[in-house]
Amino acid sequence: MRGISGAWRRAAAGAGLLSPEGDAAPTIFAEMSALAAQTGAINLGQGYPDEDGPAVVLEVAREAIANGVNQYPPGRGIPDLLHAIAEHQQRFYGMHLDPGRDVIVTAGATEALAATLLGLIDGPEDEVVVFEPYYDSYAACIALAGATMRTVPLRWPDFQPDLEQLAAAVSDRTRIILVNDPHNPTGAVFAREVLDEIVRLAHQHDAVIVTDEVYEHLTFGVPHVPIATLPGAWARTLTISSAGKTFSTTGWKIGWVSGPADLVTAVLTVKQFLTYVNGSPFQPAIATGLRLGRGFFDGIATTLQGKRDVLVAGLGSAGFDVSIPQGSYFVVADAAGLGATDAAEFCRALPARAGVVAIPLTAFVTPERRAEYATLVRFAACKRVEVLEDAASRLSVLRAG
Repeated sequence: MRGISGAWRRAAAGAGLLSPEGDAAPTIFAEMSALAAQTGAINLGQGYPDEDGPAVVLEVAREAIANGVNQYPPGRGIPDLLHAIAEHQQRFYGMHLDPGRDVIVTAGATEALAATLLGLIDGPEDEVVVFEPYYDSYAACIALAGATMRTVPLRWPDFQPDLEQLAAAVSDRTRIILVNDPHNPTGAVFAREVLDEIVRLAHQHDAVIVTDEVYEHLTFGVPHVPIATLPGAWARTLTISSAGKTFSTTGWKIGWVSGPADLVTAVLTVKQFLTYVNGSPFQPAIATGLRLGRGFFDGIATTLQGKRDVLVAGLGSAGFDVSIPQGSYFVVADAAGLGATDAAEFCRALPARAGVVAIPLTAFVTPERRAEYATLVRFAACKRVEVLEDAASRLSVLRAG
């Protein structure tokens, strides 16, 4: 029987999911989650919260199901959600969107990204510039679209890109500059000079900027600045976000793409042949969420910052060097001081040693750069405080050992 082949093999290879024999291999996330289940360890590997989102949002979804909102929604998304997204962009960032032309709803940000890359890439001569480490689906989607990936390294401890290296990576072959800000897995929020340089390079080389902003409301003491709001950026920028991280509804898979109508239409052309539509009863619920008061959005950032601080303190006490993130769900720590030389092996041993699961940062980089991140580990802070305190207590055995 034939195994994985064709475009899917390229995608699996791009994501590092082929074994040396060429067979499909499980992700490090699946491996670590299985270890958590087997050992009873606290799973700080995967980035999903262990608390529900706001009750008013959940109640609207329940009411929608009960009232029969269970069939296909319109292809672009229900009009109320399209308007709510446009209102959100206006309220927080001063952006003016036509909800009927400049916005579409997607099956989470991951589908938005896949549809965008498939819709805008012409073939193997096109290049996509990403910042490394990168969210694991980026490499898979770029490979699936048949393009070439170029990476710009983000280095410990602040994970800000070197502007000369960024300029060297972008060329006339660059079709897309893909920006994840706030950044997963490092927790970095890009400095304004980085964003300005991205816009300059996109103009110089006639590239499209695609931004993944799913952590837009989860920054700590620094504002989120969408690239699309910068001078000269709107006409060549597609902005992707989603409800999962903001409203703790990662399983609902409600995302969106916004930007100039011509670029959004290119994404819609592909999206309609992927999921077609999605999440009918969840769409009115997210429309309600996006209209919540400013206090809600400030509150979720403050709450997560407190959780971050609990985790950072616990990691420091356990003997890790810690990079203090400015946003996202995650904290990156260096295990070199605990004797680690291979983050993947360190993480495989960690459940038995300390009863905690984490993810090696090498899972988010190309093979050529793994040595540069060999001792770095990502932990998720998006858990209940008592869970993080328990994890911190468990990790203390590492210093004692």
